Amino acid sequence: MLAYIVRRLLLIIPTLFGIMVINFVVIQVAPGGPVETLIARLRGDYVDPTARFAGGGEGGGEIREQQPQQAVRDREITSKYRGARGLDPEFIREIEQQFGFDKPMHIRFIEMMRNYVMFDFGTSYFRDRRVVDLVLDKMPVSITIGIWTTLFTYLIAIPLGIAKAVRDGSRFDVWTSAIVVIGNAIPEFLFAIFLIVVFAGGEYFNWFPLRGLHSEEFSQYGFWQCVASVRCAGDYFWHITLPIGAMVIGGYAGLTMLTKNSFMDEINKQYVVTARAKGLVDSRVLYGHVFRNAMLLVIAGFPGAFIGILFSGSLLIEVIFSLDGLGLLGFEAALNRDYSVMFASLYFFSLLGLGMRLVTDLTYTFIDPRIHFESAEV
Repeated sequence: MLAYIVRRLLLIIPTLFGIMVINFVVIQVAPGGPVETLIARLRGDYVDPTARFAGGGEGGGEIREQQPQQAVRDREITSKYRGARGLDPEFIREIEQQFGFDKPMHIRFIEMMRNYVMFDFGTSYFRDRRVVDLVLDKMPVSITIGIWTTLFTYLIAIPLGIAKAVRDGSRFDVWTSAIVVIGNAIPEFLFAIFLIVVFAGGEYFNWFPLRGLHSEEFSQYGFWQCVASVRCAGDYFWHITLPIGAMVIGGYAGLTMLTKNSFMDEINKQYVVTARAKGLVDSRVLYGHVFRNAMLLVIAGFPGAFIGILFSGSLLIEVIFSLDGLGLLGFEAALNRDYSVMFASLYFFSLLGLGMRLVTDLTYTFIDPRIHFESAEV
């Protein structure tokens, strides 16, 4: 087992390097960049990228024009940056130097990876804060969404999958299969929009808030202070009902079918027939013999499912409901061309995801010691 773990850890290095190289090249050759974004801010043409989604601030105006007040205004300067016409070339070079764009692309990549290996993720281009601090500030929101979504998804999908396996071919199985197909076919963000229209004052009912995790009254409460307050805790659950509901509706289908198929495979095996022949009741056979073997795949996939929900599944949900988490942070960083936040987040979450894949494999051996990877090929 130790040899397998070492091989998997060593395999993470080239995999992570390949992920970073591909994304770095694609981002560098794509139109736009932090230089253009800063120029737009200086000219007053900048628009908050989340304003149209989350009702955020006004476009432009925050940073007034700061370009040099010289005769350069009367000249047309050819520049490779959009919106740089009329700006002093020396001023553009200072911006390039500020963002490191005065160096070749491969040098920038090597320096970036050298810093990332030491977990030095630098400072955000436009927030003037360390990337690590930004991630730590946003992580509690995403962890909250991930925990509750994973919990409710498993609480719904596992009992439903078991019931479908026991009643395979019945009307219950047919009707629930139709519901599962609908849940699997419709994206989470469409469910979110539907819930907003119906329950958040869109057209019909105004039962739930549209955005945020707390009302203004409880916005200054700390974590433990809110836990100790019944009203604050109730307000919190009131706010997360629609976001969690949208993610659970959009995510339970696959787990339900995995649970059903796992139980169906076990129910048809010889040891189940033998147990029934000995006179054991169905509930004893199902939960005393079948459950442990059938739940192997389901439980072992929990770490990977949680990470998937935490760092990818909640992106659009956070944008739609204005939840200030990692998804919204990454979305804003991509639109703002905040490369320091983009690549640092990509590096950290890719490393975490690859590590969780290994944890998922090791979970199999913890749940069922009969499984081992001593002779497995990586």
